[in-house]
Amino acid sequence: MRRALRVLRTALAPLLALACLAGVPAAAPAETGATTPSTPTPTTPPPPPLPATPTPAAGRIKLVLQRVGGTPLFAIVGQRIVLRATVTPYVPGQTVRVSFYREGRKTAVKRVSVLAAGNGAGQFHISFSSSEAGLVQARVAHYATAEQAAFGARAQAVSFVNTNLGPGQQGWSVRVMQSELNGLHYVVPLSGVFDEGTGRALVAYRKMTGLERTAATGRRVFELLERGAGAFNVHYRRDGRHVEADLSRQVLAEIEPGGRVRALYTMSSGKPSTPTVIGRFRVYRKEPGTNSHGMVDSSYFISGYAIHGYAEVPTYAASHGCLRVPIPDASAIYGWVSGGMPVDVYNESGGGSHTVRGNAGP
Repeated sequence: MRRALRVLRTALAPLLALACLAGVPAAAPAETGATTPSTPTPTTPPPPPLPATPTPAAGRIKLVLQRVGGTPLFAIVGQRIVLRATVTPYVPGQTVRVSFYREGRKTAVKRVSVLAAGNGAGQFHISFSSSEAGLVQARVAHYATAEQAAFGARAQAVSFVNTNLGPGQQGWSVRVMQSELNGLHYVVPLSGVFDEGTGRALVAYRKMTGLERTAATGRRVFELLERGAGAFNVHYRRDGRHVEADLSRQVLAEIEPGGRVRALYTMSSGKPSTPTVIGRFRVYRKEPGTNSHGMVDSSYFISGYAIHGYAEVPTYAASHGCLRVPIPDASAIYGWVSGGMPVDVYNESGGGSHTVRGNAGP
């Protein structure tokens, strides 16, 4: 039995040795003093910087109105006027919004493209009109885009007027007409009511512009006012503060030093049978109030010839030699005229007389 166990151990010994060898871990390599390099951990490169966002271009705009005139500006109802604009700098693809207001209330909106105009500028234009009288204004707005910043502007306001005006009417159109006449130095109220004073100023204006001498307007009157027609042409600028009587146009003008027109009035000079004397004179006597001849606030410049108020002042020459003015104007003229003031009387049409008559009258 024992012998059998020895034989079995002997037979199994090689197998046990192999089993032990299989379970033993391999020996570590001998240290030589060198360090085995470690594999570097890969890193992600930083992203490239984002491109800078471009700054929108600034914008400026200049507005100009065309086909409009007067001071202040006005146009006739139904008349088309033009709004022109210059935009700096020009940026392609931009549009603007144009809004129209009448008496502060928005009446229309239009969108317009800005087009290249050369030299780095852009431009656009738009026409507009009004079917009603009133104050109209165009306002332009460019809303900010990625390419151009916001900007805007307001055009000068324009008064649209009706042209057919007469005594008793009132309102915006009358006020504009009065304002234009006043700007040309015609003596006129600024009330917005077409009263007698407005009629007298309008007659004087019609005389100066060669129109029919009536106290009413019409399209032609406003067309001339748009152009600034009807200004008085001073003949004797060196006479300082003085009066000029233009017999050809039947108007009387008060002139300040330097040739500046102060006031313009309608008048009636001597009729052909009793013409007003022509020449350069000086006021030698002043007579306030009403005299026995019906002359009101008289300023005599030679013999019996005087500047004075009178009940009848036709639109043509009708006096006995004097320079008649409407009674409502007489006091103001008398107060402005002083003793010794020059009075220059002339007639570009060749009328009048160089003879001083002793029987000159109102």
